[in-house]
Amino acid sequence: MELKSIPVEFPEGSNIILGQSHFIKTVEDLCEIMATSSPVVRFGVAFAEASGPCLVRHDGNNDSLENVAVAIMQTLGAGHTFVIVMEEAFPISVLPAVKACQEVCSIHCATANPVEVIVAENAGGRGVLGVIDGSGPKGVEGAKDAEKRREFLRMIGYKR
Repeated sequence: MELKSIPVEFPEGSNIILGQSHFIKTVEDLCEIMATSSPVVRFGVAFAEASGPCLVRHDGNNDSLENVAVAIMQTLGAGHTFVIVMEEAFPISVLPAVKACQEVCSIHCATANPVEVIVAENAGGRGVLGVIDGSGPKGVEGAKDAEKRREFLRMIGYKR
């Protein structure tokens, strides 16, 4: 078995949700979840099939983001993996519905940070072991940092 760390490329200002699911219906159900989450969200969804023709299935409401999602799945090459690439929405707004999707087994990350995916590969294929999401801690939050956090959450509308 070989371990690989694969950087994920997606547009600045967008977010991704990367996870594992188990059925070809994933693409349609995740697109439905995204489309009903917000009238302004732009997104692309891709799912790497793990049996039969083993295709990267895809859909979305934005061709550019859909192409990015497909490219991510082709780069990772791990079956039963999906990615949602989104703009004009935050993962926090859609994550509960994505997690509740019947086909979704787990979520590896939901982020706008730089991401590297740790993949194991053997003669049978590839699987995602986990992700490196952003940077490690550089210190401990102080009183001024906490105040900035609270101000930021209110500025973006997540707290009143």
